[in-house]
Amino acid sequence: MESVLLCGAVVTFKCLSLVCDILTYPLYLVLQQPWRQKQLSNRIKAKPVQKNDDTLTFRSVSEPKELHVELVRNNVDTMEKLLNYTAQRYTHKKCLGTRDILAEEDEVQSNGRVFKKYVLGEYRWLTATQVEEQAANFGRGLRALGHEPKQNIVIFAETRAEWMIAAHGCFKQNIPVVTLYATLGDDAIAHGINETEATIVVTTQDLLPKFKAIIQSCPRIKRIIYMQDQLGVKTPAPSPAANVDVIPFNKVVQRGEELGPNGPSCSPSPDDIAIIMYTSGSTGVPKGVLLTHRNMLTTVKAFSDAICIYHDDVFMGYLPLAHVFELLAESVCLLMGVPIGYSTPLTMVDSSSKIKRGTKGDVSVLHPTCLTAVPLILDRIFKGINEKVSKGSWLKRALFDFAYQYKLKWNKRGFSTPLLNRVVFGAARQLMGGRVRMIMSGGAPLSPETHELIKMCLCVQVIQGYGLTETCSAATVMDMHDDSLGRVGAPATNVDIRLVNWEEGHYRVTDRPHPRGEICVGGTNVSPGYYKNPEKTKEEFFDETGRRWFKTGDIGEIHGDGSIKIIDRKKDLVKLQAGEYVSLGKVEAQLKTCPLVENVCVYGDPTKHFTVALVVPNPGHLAGLASRLGKNDIDFELLCQDPQVEQAVLKELEEHGKKSKLARFEIPAAVKLCTEVWSPDMGLVTAAFKLKRKDIQERYQHEINRMYAS
Repeated sequence: MESVLLCGAVVTFKCLSLVCDILTYPLYLVLQQPWRQKQLSNRIKAKPVQKNDDTLTFRSVSEPKELHVELVRNNVDTMEKLLNYTAQRYTHKKCLGTRDILAEEDEVQSNGRVFKKYVLGEYRWLTATQVEEQAANFGRGLRALGHEPKQNIVIFAETRAEWMIAAHGCFKQNIPVVTLYATLGDDAIAHGINETEATIVVTTQDLLPKFKAIIQSCPRIKRIIYMQDQLGVKTPAPSPAANVDVIPFNKVVQRGEELGPNGPSCSPSPDDIAIIMYTSGSTGVPKGVLLTHRNMLTTVKAFSDAICIYHDDVFMGYLPLAHVFELLAESVCLLMGVPIGYSTPLTMVDSSSKIKRGTKGDVSVLHPTCLTAVPLILDRIFKGINEKVSKGSWLKRALFDFAYQYKLKWNKRGFSTPLLNRVVFGAARQLMGGRVRMIMSGGAPLSPETHELIKMCLCVQVIQGYGLTETCSAATVMDMHDDSLGRVGAPATNVDIRLVNWEEGHYRVTDRPHPRGEICVGGTNVSPGYYKNPEKTKEEFFDETGRRWFKTGDIGEIHGDGSIKIIDRKKDLVKLQAGEYVSLGKVEAQLKTCPLVENVCVYGDPTKHFTVALVVPNPGHLAGLASRLGKNDIDFELLCQDPQVEQAVLKELEEHGKKSKLARFEIPAAVKLCTEVWSPDMGLVTAAFKLKRKDIQERYQHEINRMYAS
C-alpha cells in the first residue's frame, strides 16, 4: 500500500512541477540568464606556462582584484601593516565578537545524569580600532616583561578573540608566534615548546592545569600568560613550578597601555618569521613550519581574489586558529571589514552539548553568512541530513527526494530554485542560522557526494580549496562560479602549480585525457622550510629560477579549464600482491560517506591480495542494523564484538563501495569494529583529525593479523 501511495505522490509532484516549469520557465530564463552561469563555470581558469615530458606548470589567468591592488599600492606587506590598515579603514565597525556566558547551570538529563550547561547572552563586540589598540598594548606588555624581538613565544589556546589579539601583538613587535593545537598530547606540546626554546606560553584558564604535567619537561618556561575565564568562578591554577610566573592576559595588556605609544617598538620586515606553525604530524613528530610575513600576505591576497564579500557579511570563527587555513581566512575578513564572531563546536547550534535547553546556539544569535569548514564536519552534516530524512514519513522522504533531484537537474542547467529553497530546504538552512551563503572547505579533499548534498540542502556555495601549512594554505581555490564537484580549483593568484611524473605510481604529465603527476607548489607563499630541520627542508623544498617550490606528495590531475583534482597521495598508496595499486585515502573518503561509519582506517599488506578496514561505527546506525538481525537491547561494545554484526557491516560497506564506484580490489574484504572514538588525545588522529596510520596500525596490529588470517 505504501509503495502505491509513494508512486502516486511522486506522480503528483511531477505533474505539479511540470505545470510550474511551463508557467515560470520564460520568466526564469530572462531573469537568471542560465547560459551566463554555464559560461562562467566552464571558462578557462589557468593556462600552462611551461611543459616538457616530465613536468607541466600552470598559472592562473585571473587578474588581481581591488583589495589585492590596494594592498600592493599601500605597501601592506606584513601582518603589522595588515592590522593597521584594518583599523584605519574600518575604525568603529564591529571587528571581533565574543558571546557572553551569563551562567553555568546543572541540567538533569532524562537518564538522571547531571551535566553542566551554559546560559548564553548576546555577542559583545570590539571595534577594529579597539582590536588594534589591544594588540599594540599586548605587544608592548610583552616587551615590558623583558621579551625581545625574534624571541619565540608559544600560543597554546582554543580559538577566541584574545588569540587573534595576542598573535597580532606579537607581530607588531617582530616576535615569532609558535602555534600549538589545544588538542595536542603532552609530548607534542613539550616538543614544540622545547624545540623553539620559548620562555613564555600564552594559554587559557581552562588549559592551565595541563601544564602541571608538562612543565617539568619544559625548563625554559618562565611565564605563563592565561586568558581569563568569562565567569571568573574558577581559581587560576597555582604556578606549576616555583620559578614560573602565572599572569592574567588583561594584566599584560594593561601594562602595555601604561607604557603608551612611546613604549618599545620593533616592526617586522616582510621576510621576518611571523609564525612557526606545527603541522599536525600524521606521519610522526610534528614539524615546525616557518612562515614569513611575506608568505602570509601572499595568501591573504590570493584569498581576497578568490571570494566575493558583501557589506552585510558576518563570519563565524570556530576552527583552530593554530591552523593556517583558519588564521588566514580570518585575516581576509579583517581586511575586508567582515565582523568575526567566535564560537565553539560545544555551543554552535541549539542542540550543542554545552547549550542549556531554551538557550539559542551561536549560529542562531550571530546569523553568519560565511564560515570555514573541514570535510570531517561537512561529512557529519551530510550524515545528519540523511539520517533525519530517513526517519521521516514516507511522504516527507518522497518529497525530499523529488525536490533534491529536481533542484539538482535545474542547477546543472544553470538555474537557481528560490521557491524550492524556501519551502523545502528552508528548515535545513535554519540549522546554520538561516543566512549562510558561503562555506570554504579545506584541510582535506571533500567527497563529491558531501559537496553536492551540502550545496543543495543548505543552499550555499561550497568553495573547496587546496593547500598545506608549508604553502601557507594557498595552492588552489575553486572559482566562485564553478559548478563542478570533486575538484579543488585552479592555481591561486601568485601561485604556480606544477605536475611532476611519478613513475612508480604510473602517473605522468603525458597521460590522456588529463595530465597527472605529483603536485609541486611554487611562489612567495612557500615556506622557507622546517624549523631546525635542514635535512627535511632539503628533501621537500627546492629553489628554481628565483622561485621557492614545495613537493606536496599529493597526486593531481589537471583538467582542460586549468582546475585540479586530487586523485591520490604517495604515502597512501599501497601495491597489493596481484599488482593493483590502492589509494587508501581515496577508499576511506568514500567509505566515510556510509551512514554506518563514524571513522575508518583502511590497511593494505603488500604481501596480500586484499585490504582490511578498522571501522569506528556510528552507535545509532549500528543499533539499527543489529535490530534488523534480531539483536535488540545489546550493549554497543558487545555488538562490535559480534561476528554476525561484523559481517553485516562488511556487507553494507561492500554495497556502499560499489555504489561509490570503488573497484572490487579496493573494497575491504574484512572489518574490525572499534568501540573507541579516535581522538587527538589518544594519539590516533592529528589535531586536524587526519589519521595517524602508523599509530593506528601499532594499536590494532593484533586485529589486523586476525583479519588477514581469517
